[in-house]
Amino acid sequence: MKRTYMWLFSSLIALSGCAATQADHDIYLGRQAFFIGNYEAAQSYFNNAAQVDPNYVYGTDYRQGVWSYVGRAEYITGNLQEAQRDLERAIAADHNDDIARLYLGLTLIRKADRQQGLKEIESGMRGIHEWLDHVNFHHGLSWGQFWDPGSEIRSAIKGNLAMISGKELDLKRLISNAEWLGKRMEEESDLAHKQESEDLSRDSDGKGETR
Repeated sequence: MKRTYMWLFSSLIALSGCAATQADHDIYLGRQAFFIGNYEAAQSYFNNAAQVDPNYVYGTDYRQGVWSYVGRAEYITGNLQEAQRDLERAIAADHNDDIARLYLGLTLIRKADRQQGLKEIESGMRGIHEWLDHVNFHHGLSWGQFWDPGSEIRSAIKGNLAMISGKELDLKRLISNAEWLGKRMEEESDLAHKQESEDLSRDSDGKGETR
């Protein structure tokens, strides 16, 4: 009996590892498809990842749940009811998933719930801005220095927040800017990790030369 339990435990561990690996692969392919505008393919990959591992979380610095990816792909492809459901599911799993909140706001606006949509967009933007400020301040001498180093993202957010609070709101422009922000944060994640790896590689090479 003890051996049976041990075998079942080992099997579950192995299956969990396989699921994570498959979800990693699907999210990777989905993100690449999303970047080039192949949104239907991205949606398919994200759905596959969610089916394999519904609790999957992408990223180590800036973490995003699989349902956040599913929801934003559904938004882009016009499946608004499904997008709202899955983005709310992503936020329920992680209240700090600000990109999911950003896309939930966009989805609600598309569904004619302008008031709540604007609240969610504003909250998502503020959360992203606060996160970038936090990592720049607390991790500015290490990996945090590679996130929004020129403050391009935060400057864009400030402009959008001013527009939301202003008397004349250009809703079409805000939607376009919010969609840009969601995609830009994805690109920033890859760029920051690439620059961090290159920096670590240079440090490693430099240490090697001084020995």
